[in-house]
Amino acid sequence: MHPILNKNQFFVKEHVGMFKAANNYDIYDPATNEIIMECREDSLGFFTKILRFTDYKRMTPFHIEIKTTSGQKILTVKRGISIFLSDVEVLDENDQLIGVFKQKLFSIGGKFEVFDAAGTSLCMLKGKWTSWDFRFMKDDFEFAHVSKEFAGFAKELFTSADNYGLEINPEVPQDHKLRLLIMAAVMCIDMVLKE
Repeated sequence: MHPILNKNQFFVKEHVGMFKAANNYDIYDPATNEIIMECREDSLGFFTKILRFTDYKRMTPFHIEIKTTSGQKILTVKRGISIFLSDVEVLDENDQLIGVFKQKLFSIGGKFEVFDAAGTSLCMLKGKWTSWDFRFMKDDFEFAHVSKEFAGFAKELFTSADNYGLEINPEVPQDHKLRLLIMAAVMCIDMVLKE
């Protein structure tokens, strides 16, 4: 696992664009305001691009990669076509499966369960329907918290840009695969639960 994921705070900023099909983000270190990772969806097919501008956007497949600013791959997040519920795969830098997210039916505010590669449940990502607030929970323990940061009313009104703050609990061990899964899940919130 790349040591950059041992940080506990990240700021995720979506690329602004009125007519964009791909989901692209920059990930900043809030302490230095420097971009430390890039999340890109470069391999969109023609029909997927077209469907991203329709009511079927939420059902379209995605394949995004998170890399360092120098181009070193950290992880991949992908999903096929989704009719009702999403199953999202997370792969490490060597394209080995490290976990899966399974969307829950009948969840108010959005919810999906986070599993490791062996199918063991690690935690649940739970959202509130009244706000843009998500928590990674197992029983009463919070592994991480994600909240939306507004860049300004006019900008949010005329674009689809979303910005998020991610804070990982320092008690999550360094180099633990859960850190990879949390980062991957943050990239999926908008595409799976909020679009």
